[in-house]
Amino acid sequence: MKTGSHILIRSLDRGATIFLIVVAAIAIVVPILNLAVPELSVFHLPTYLVALFGKYACYALLALSIDLIWGYCGILSLGHGAFFALGGYAMGMYLMRQIGTRGVYADPILPDFMVFLNWKELPVYWYGFQFFPYAALMIFLVPGVLAFVFGWFAFRSRVTGVYLSIITQALTYALKLGFFRNNFGFGGNNGLTDFKDVLGFNVQAEAMRNALFSISCIALILAFLLCRAIITSKFGKVLIAIRDAESRTRFLGYRVESYKLFVFTLSACMAGVAGALYVPQVGIINPSEFEPGNSIEAVIWVAVGGRGTLIGAALGAVVVNYAKTYFTSGILAPYWLFLLGSLFIAVTLLLPRGIIGTLRHWTALRRDRASAAAEDGVREPLPAE
Repeated sequence: MKTGSHILIRSLDRGATIFLIVVAAIAIVVPILNLAVPELSVFHLPTYLVALFGKYACYALLALSIDLIWGYCGILSLGHGAFFALGGYAMGMYLMRQIGTRGVYADPILPDFMVFLNWKELPVYWYGFQFFPYAALMIFLVPGVLAFVFGWFAFRSRVTGVYLSIITQALTYALKLGFFRNNFGFGGNNGLTDFKDVLGFNVQAEAMRNALFSISCIALILAFLLCRAIITSKFGKVLIAIRDAESRTRFLGYRVESYKLFVFTLSACMAGVAGALYVPQVGIINPSEFEPGNSIEAVIWVAVGGRGTLIGAALGAVVVNYAKTYFTSGILAPYWLFLLGSLFIAVTLLLPRGIIGTLRHWTALRRDRASAAAEDGVREPLPAE
């Protein structure tokens, strides 16, 4: 226990500590402003903003999962939206089983879309989803097993670079086509919706929405701590070595495929958790979540915030999605994709390290100049001098 605590404490620097404090404070303050502050007060936070901030927290968790493999291991996945959607479907299946006789067709077993499509019995792969522990296990297991099987073949075959990115994109597109089919058993084009309860609590109630938001923030904190513990350990040093010089790392005797497979599977599980927390807050999950464009957009979040920084990945997810919320609600809505593409190009050309990466670089340069000046016995001039 002491060893685990020591590892976590050692993995935190000042920036990481500030990030954790800010996220924890937001997880507490937002529900207070929504539930405890009167609606007529200027400090009252509307419920729709709580749900919006909850989505941002889930996106930040997804961005962390991508930064772990791309920023620290050099695996550029353009299909992480698939793992996000699979976790969402696992949660959606649990929520659909909770509806029971309150559905349109009042069938105690079959979801409404199955009754509409004349399904006679519940498919075997829906068994167990009426129990939350089983659904929670599937949230981890389904994305994790898919990532493990895919990674086993891809990494053993030494598929890397752009070829791996294209294959991951093809994977998520294939899943999208499958989930669109009505006979697949997941609601077809309409997906899963009309959710009622989560663990016996009304999913539409303000208190439940605030609880889901706080849980999303807690999940983000735990995922960040896990990622920090990994990248600051010896295991993390090997990941960085694989990113910078994979052939040399293999020559030194490390089983590169095993390291890649582990971190890729872990990243997929994190993405699945993000999707599971996302679904009850938005109230629907459908095959559009498998769109390859969603996975590419998530990679852009990481690039904008700063690849290989973790904090930057989370920040990039929030910044880009806030911009998306703002620009898609006005006259610029038809041009959002052009704005997103322009943002990515601008960041690539002007801030190749991303927002946080650039700030860290400037801080390091300033510190180096100060150290050099101190060694030479020359005081660095102040800006006003």
